[in-house]
Amino acid sequence: MRSLLDTNTVLYLLADRLAYPLPQGEYFLSVITEIELLSYPSLTEDEEQKIQAFLEDIVLIELSKDIRSATIDLRRKTGLKLPDAIIAATAIVINAKLLTNDRVFDRVSGLEVTALPLRKTEA
Repeated sequence: MRSLLDTNTVLYLLADRLAYPLPQGEYFLSVITEIELLSYPSLTEDEEQKIQAFLEDIVLIELSKDIRSATIDLRRKTGLKLPDAIIAATAIVINAKLLTNDRVFDRVSGLEVTALPLRKTEA
């Protein structure tokens, strides 16, 4: 199974909020997710180190010409915000399922999306 992890999925994974471990398979990350993860203004040094360690163990997908073209097409057809369009286009171009809990991707035809159950949090 080939899967692209959305930013929210990585955050849930690193915070141990996923109800179940990720299934066996190949995992990829868009360069946009790397940028989003590392650009939070309130990111602590410990959090940044945890993210950097995670990034060392995953395949990062850069913005190829095919991904840029697919992004443009998706933006025109769906009106997705640029980061979301890049992530969706990346999943489509590399033929991967997108693991995300963001419902905005439901409107992208040709994109296989899977939401991951989260652990219940204490109120």
